[in-house]
Amino acid sequence: MAWVAAIVLFVEAIGIALLNWFLGVVVDRQDMSLAGLDSDMMSVSSKVGGLVFGLYFALCGVAALLVAVRDRAPGLFGRILLISAAVVHGLLGAFTVGLVGWGAFVFMMVALGLIVFTLLAFDRGAGPAEAAPGEGAGGEDGNGGANGDANGGTNGGTGGSPITAPPTPSAS
Repeated sequence: MAWVAAIVLFVEAIGIALLNWFLGVVVDRQDMSLAGLDSDMMSVSSKVGGLVFGLYFALCGVAALLVAVRDRAPGLFGRILLISAAVVHGLLGAFTVGLVGWGAFVFMMVALGLIVFTLLAFDRGAGPAEAAPGEGAGGEDGNGGANGDANGGTNGGTGGSPITAPPTPSAS
């Protein structure tokens, strides 16, 4: 799923950059003013904003791609990028349902689901598998020896230090 999320993010990066570039060209050719703003400034702003937003989605795609290639959870920076991309997709989905329609909303929610699945598919807290009950440090039964007590028992296991209770507070 991380592969699919990376592909979707790369396609989105290209799409958002091209869309904003197109909008910048349209504003430039109309040569109109909006509340006194310079049309050239709006055109350049749209193009730069599209490129920045496209690079952001491409960077998020790289983070998802690294998760897919390495087959492990993203690092802190990658996790922050993917969480921010999930939030952006949630907000864009909320806006697109009213402005563009349900098709765009479904696309944004699918992208959101892929990003969230990529984040949740790998458990950051998971370490090596827990040792099986017969493979403890103490011997065959994991308690120090072959059916012995915690200190090695009768069969000479390595055991460990016995567990002692903490000292009780005195009333003085």
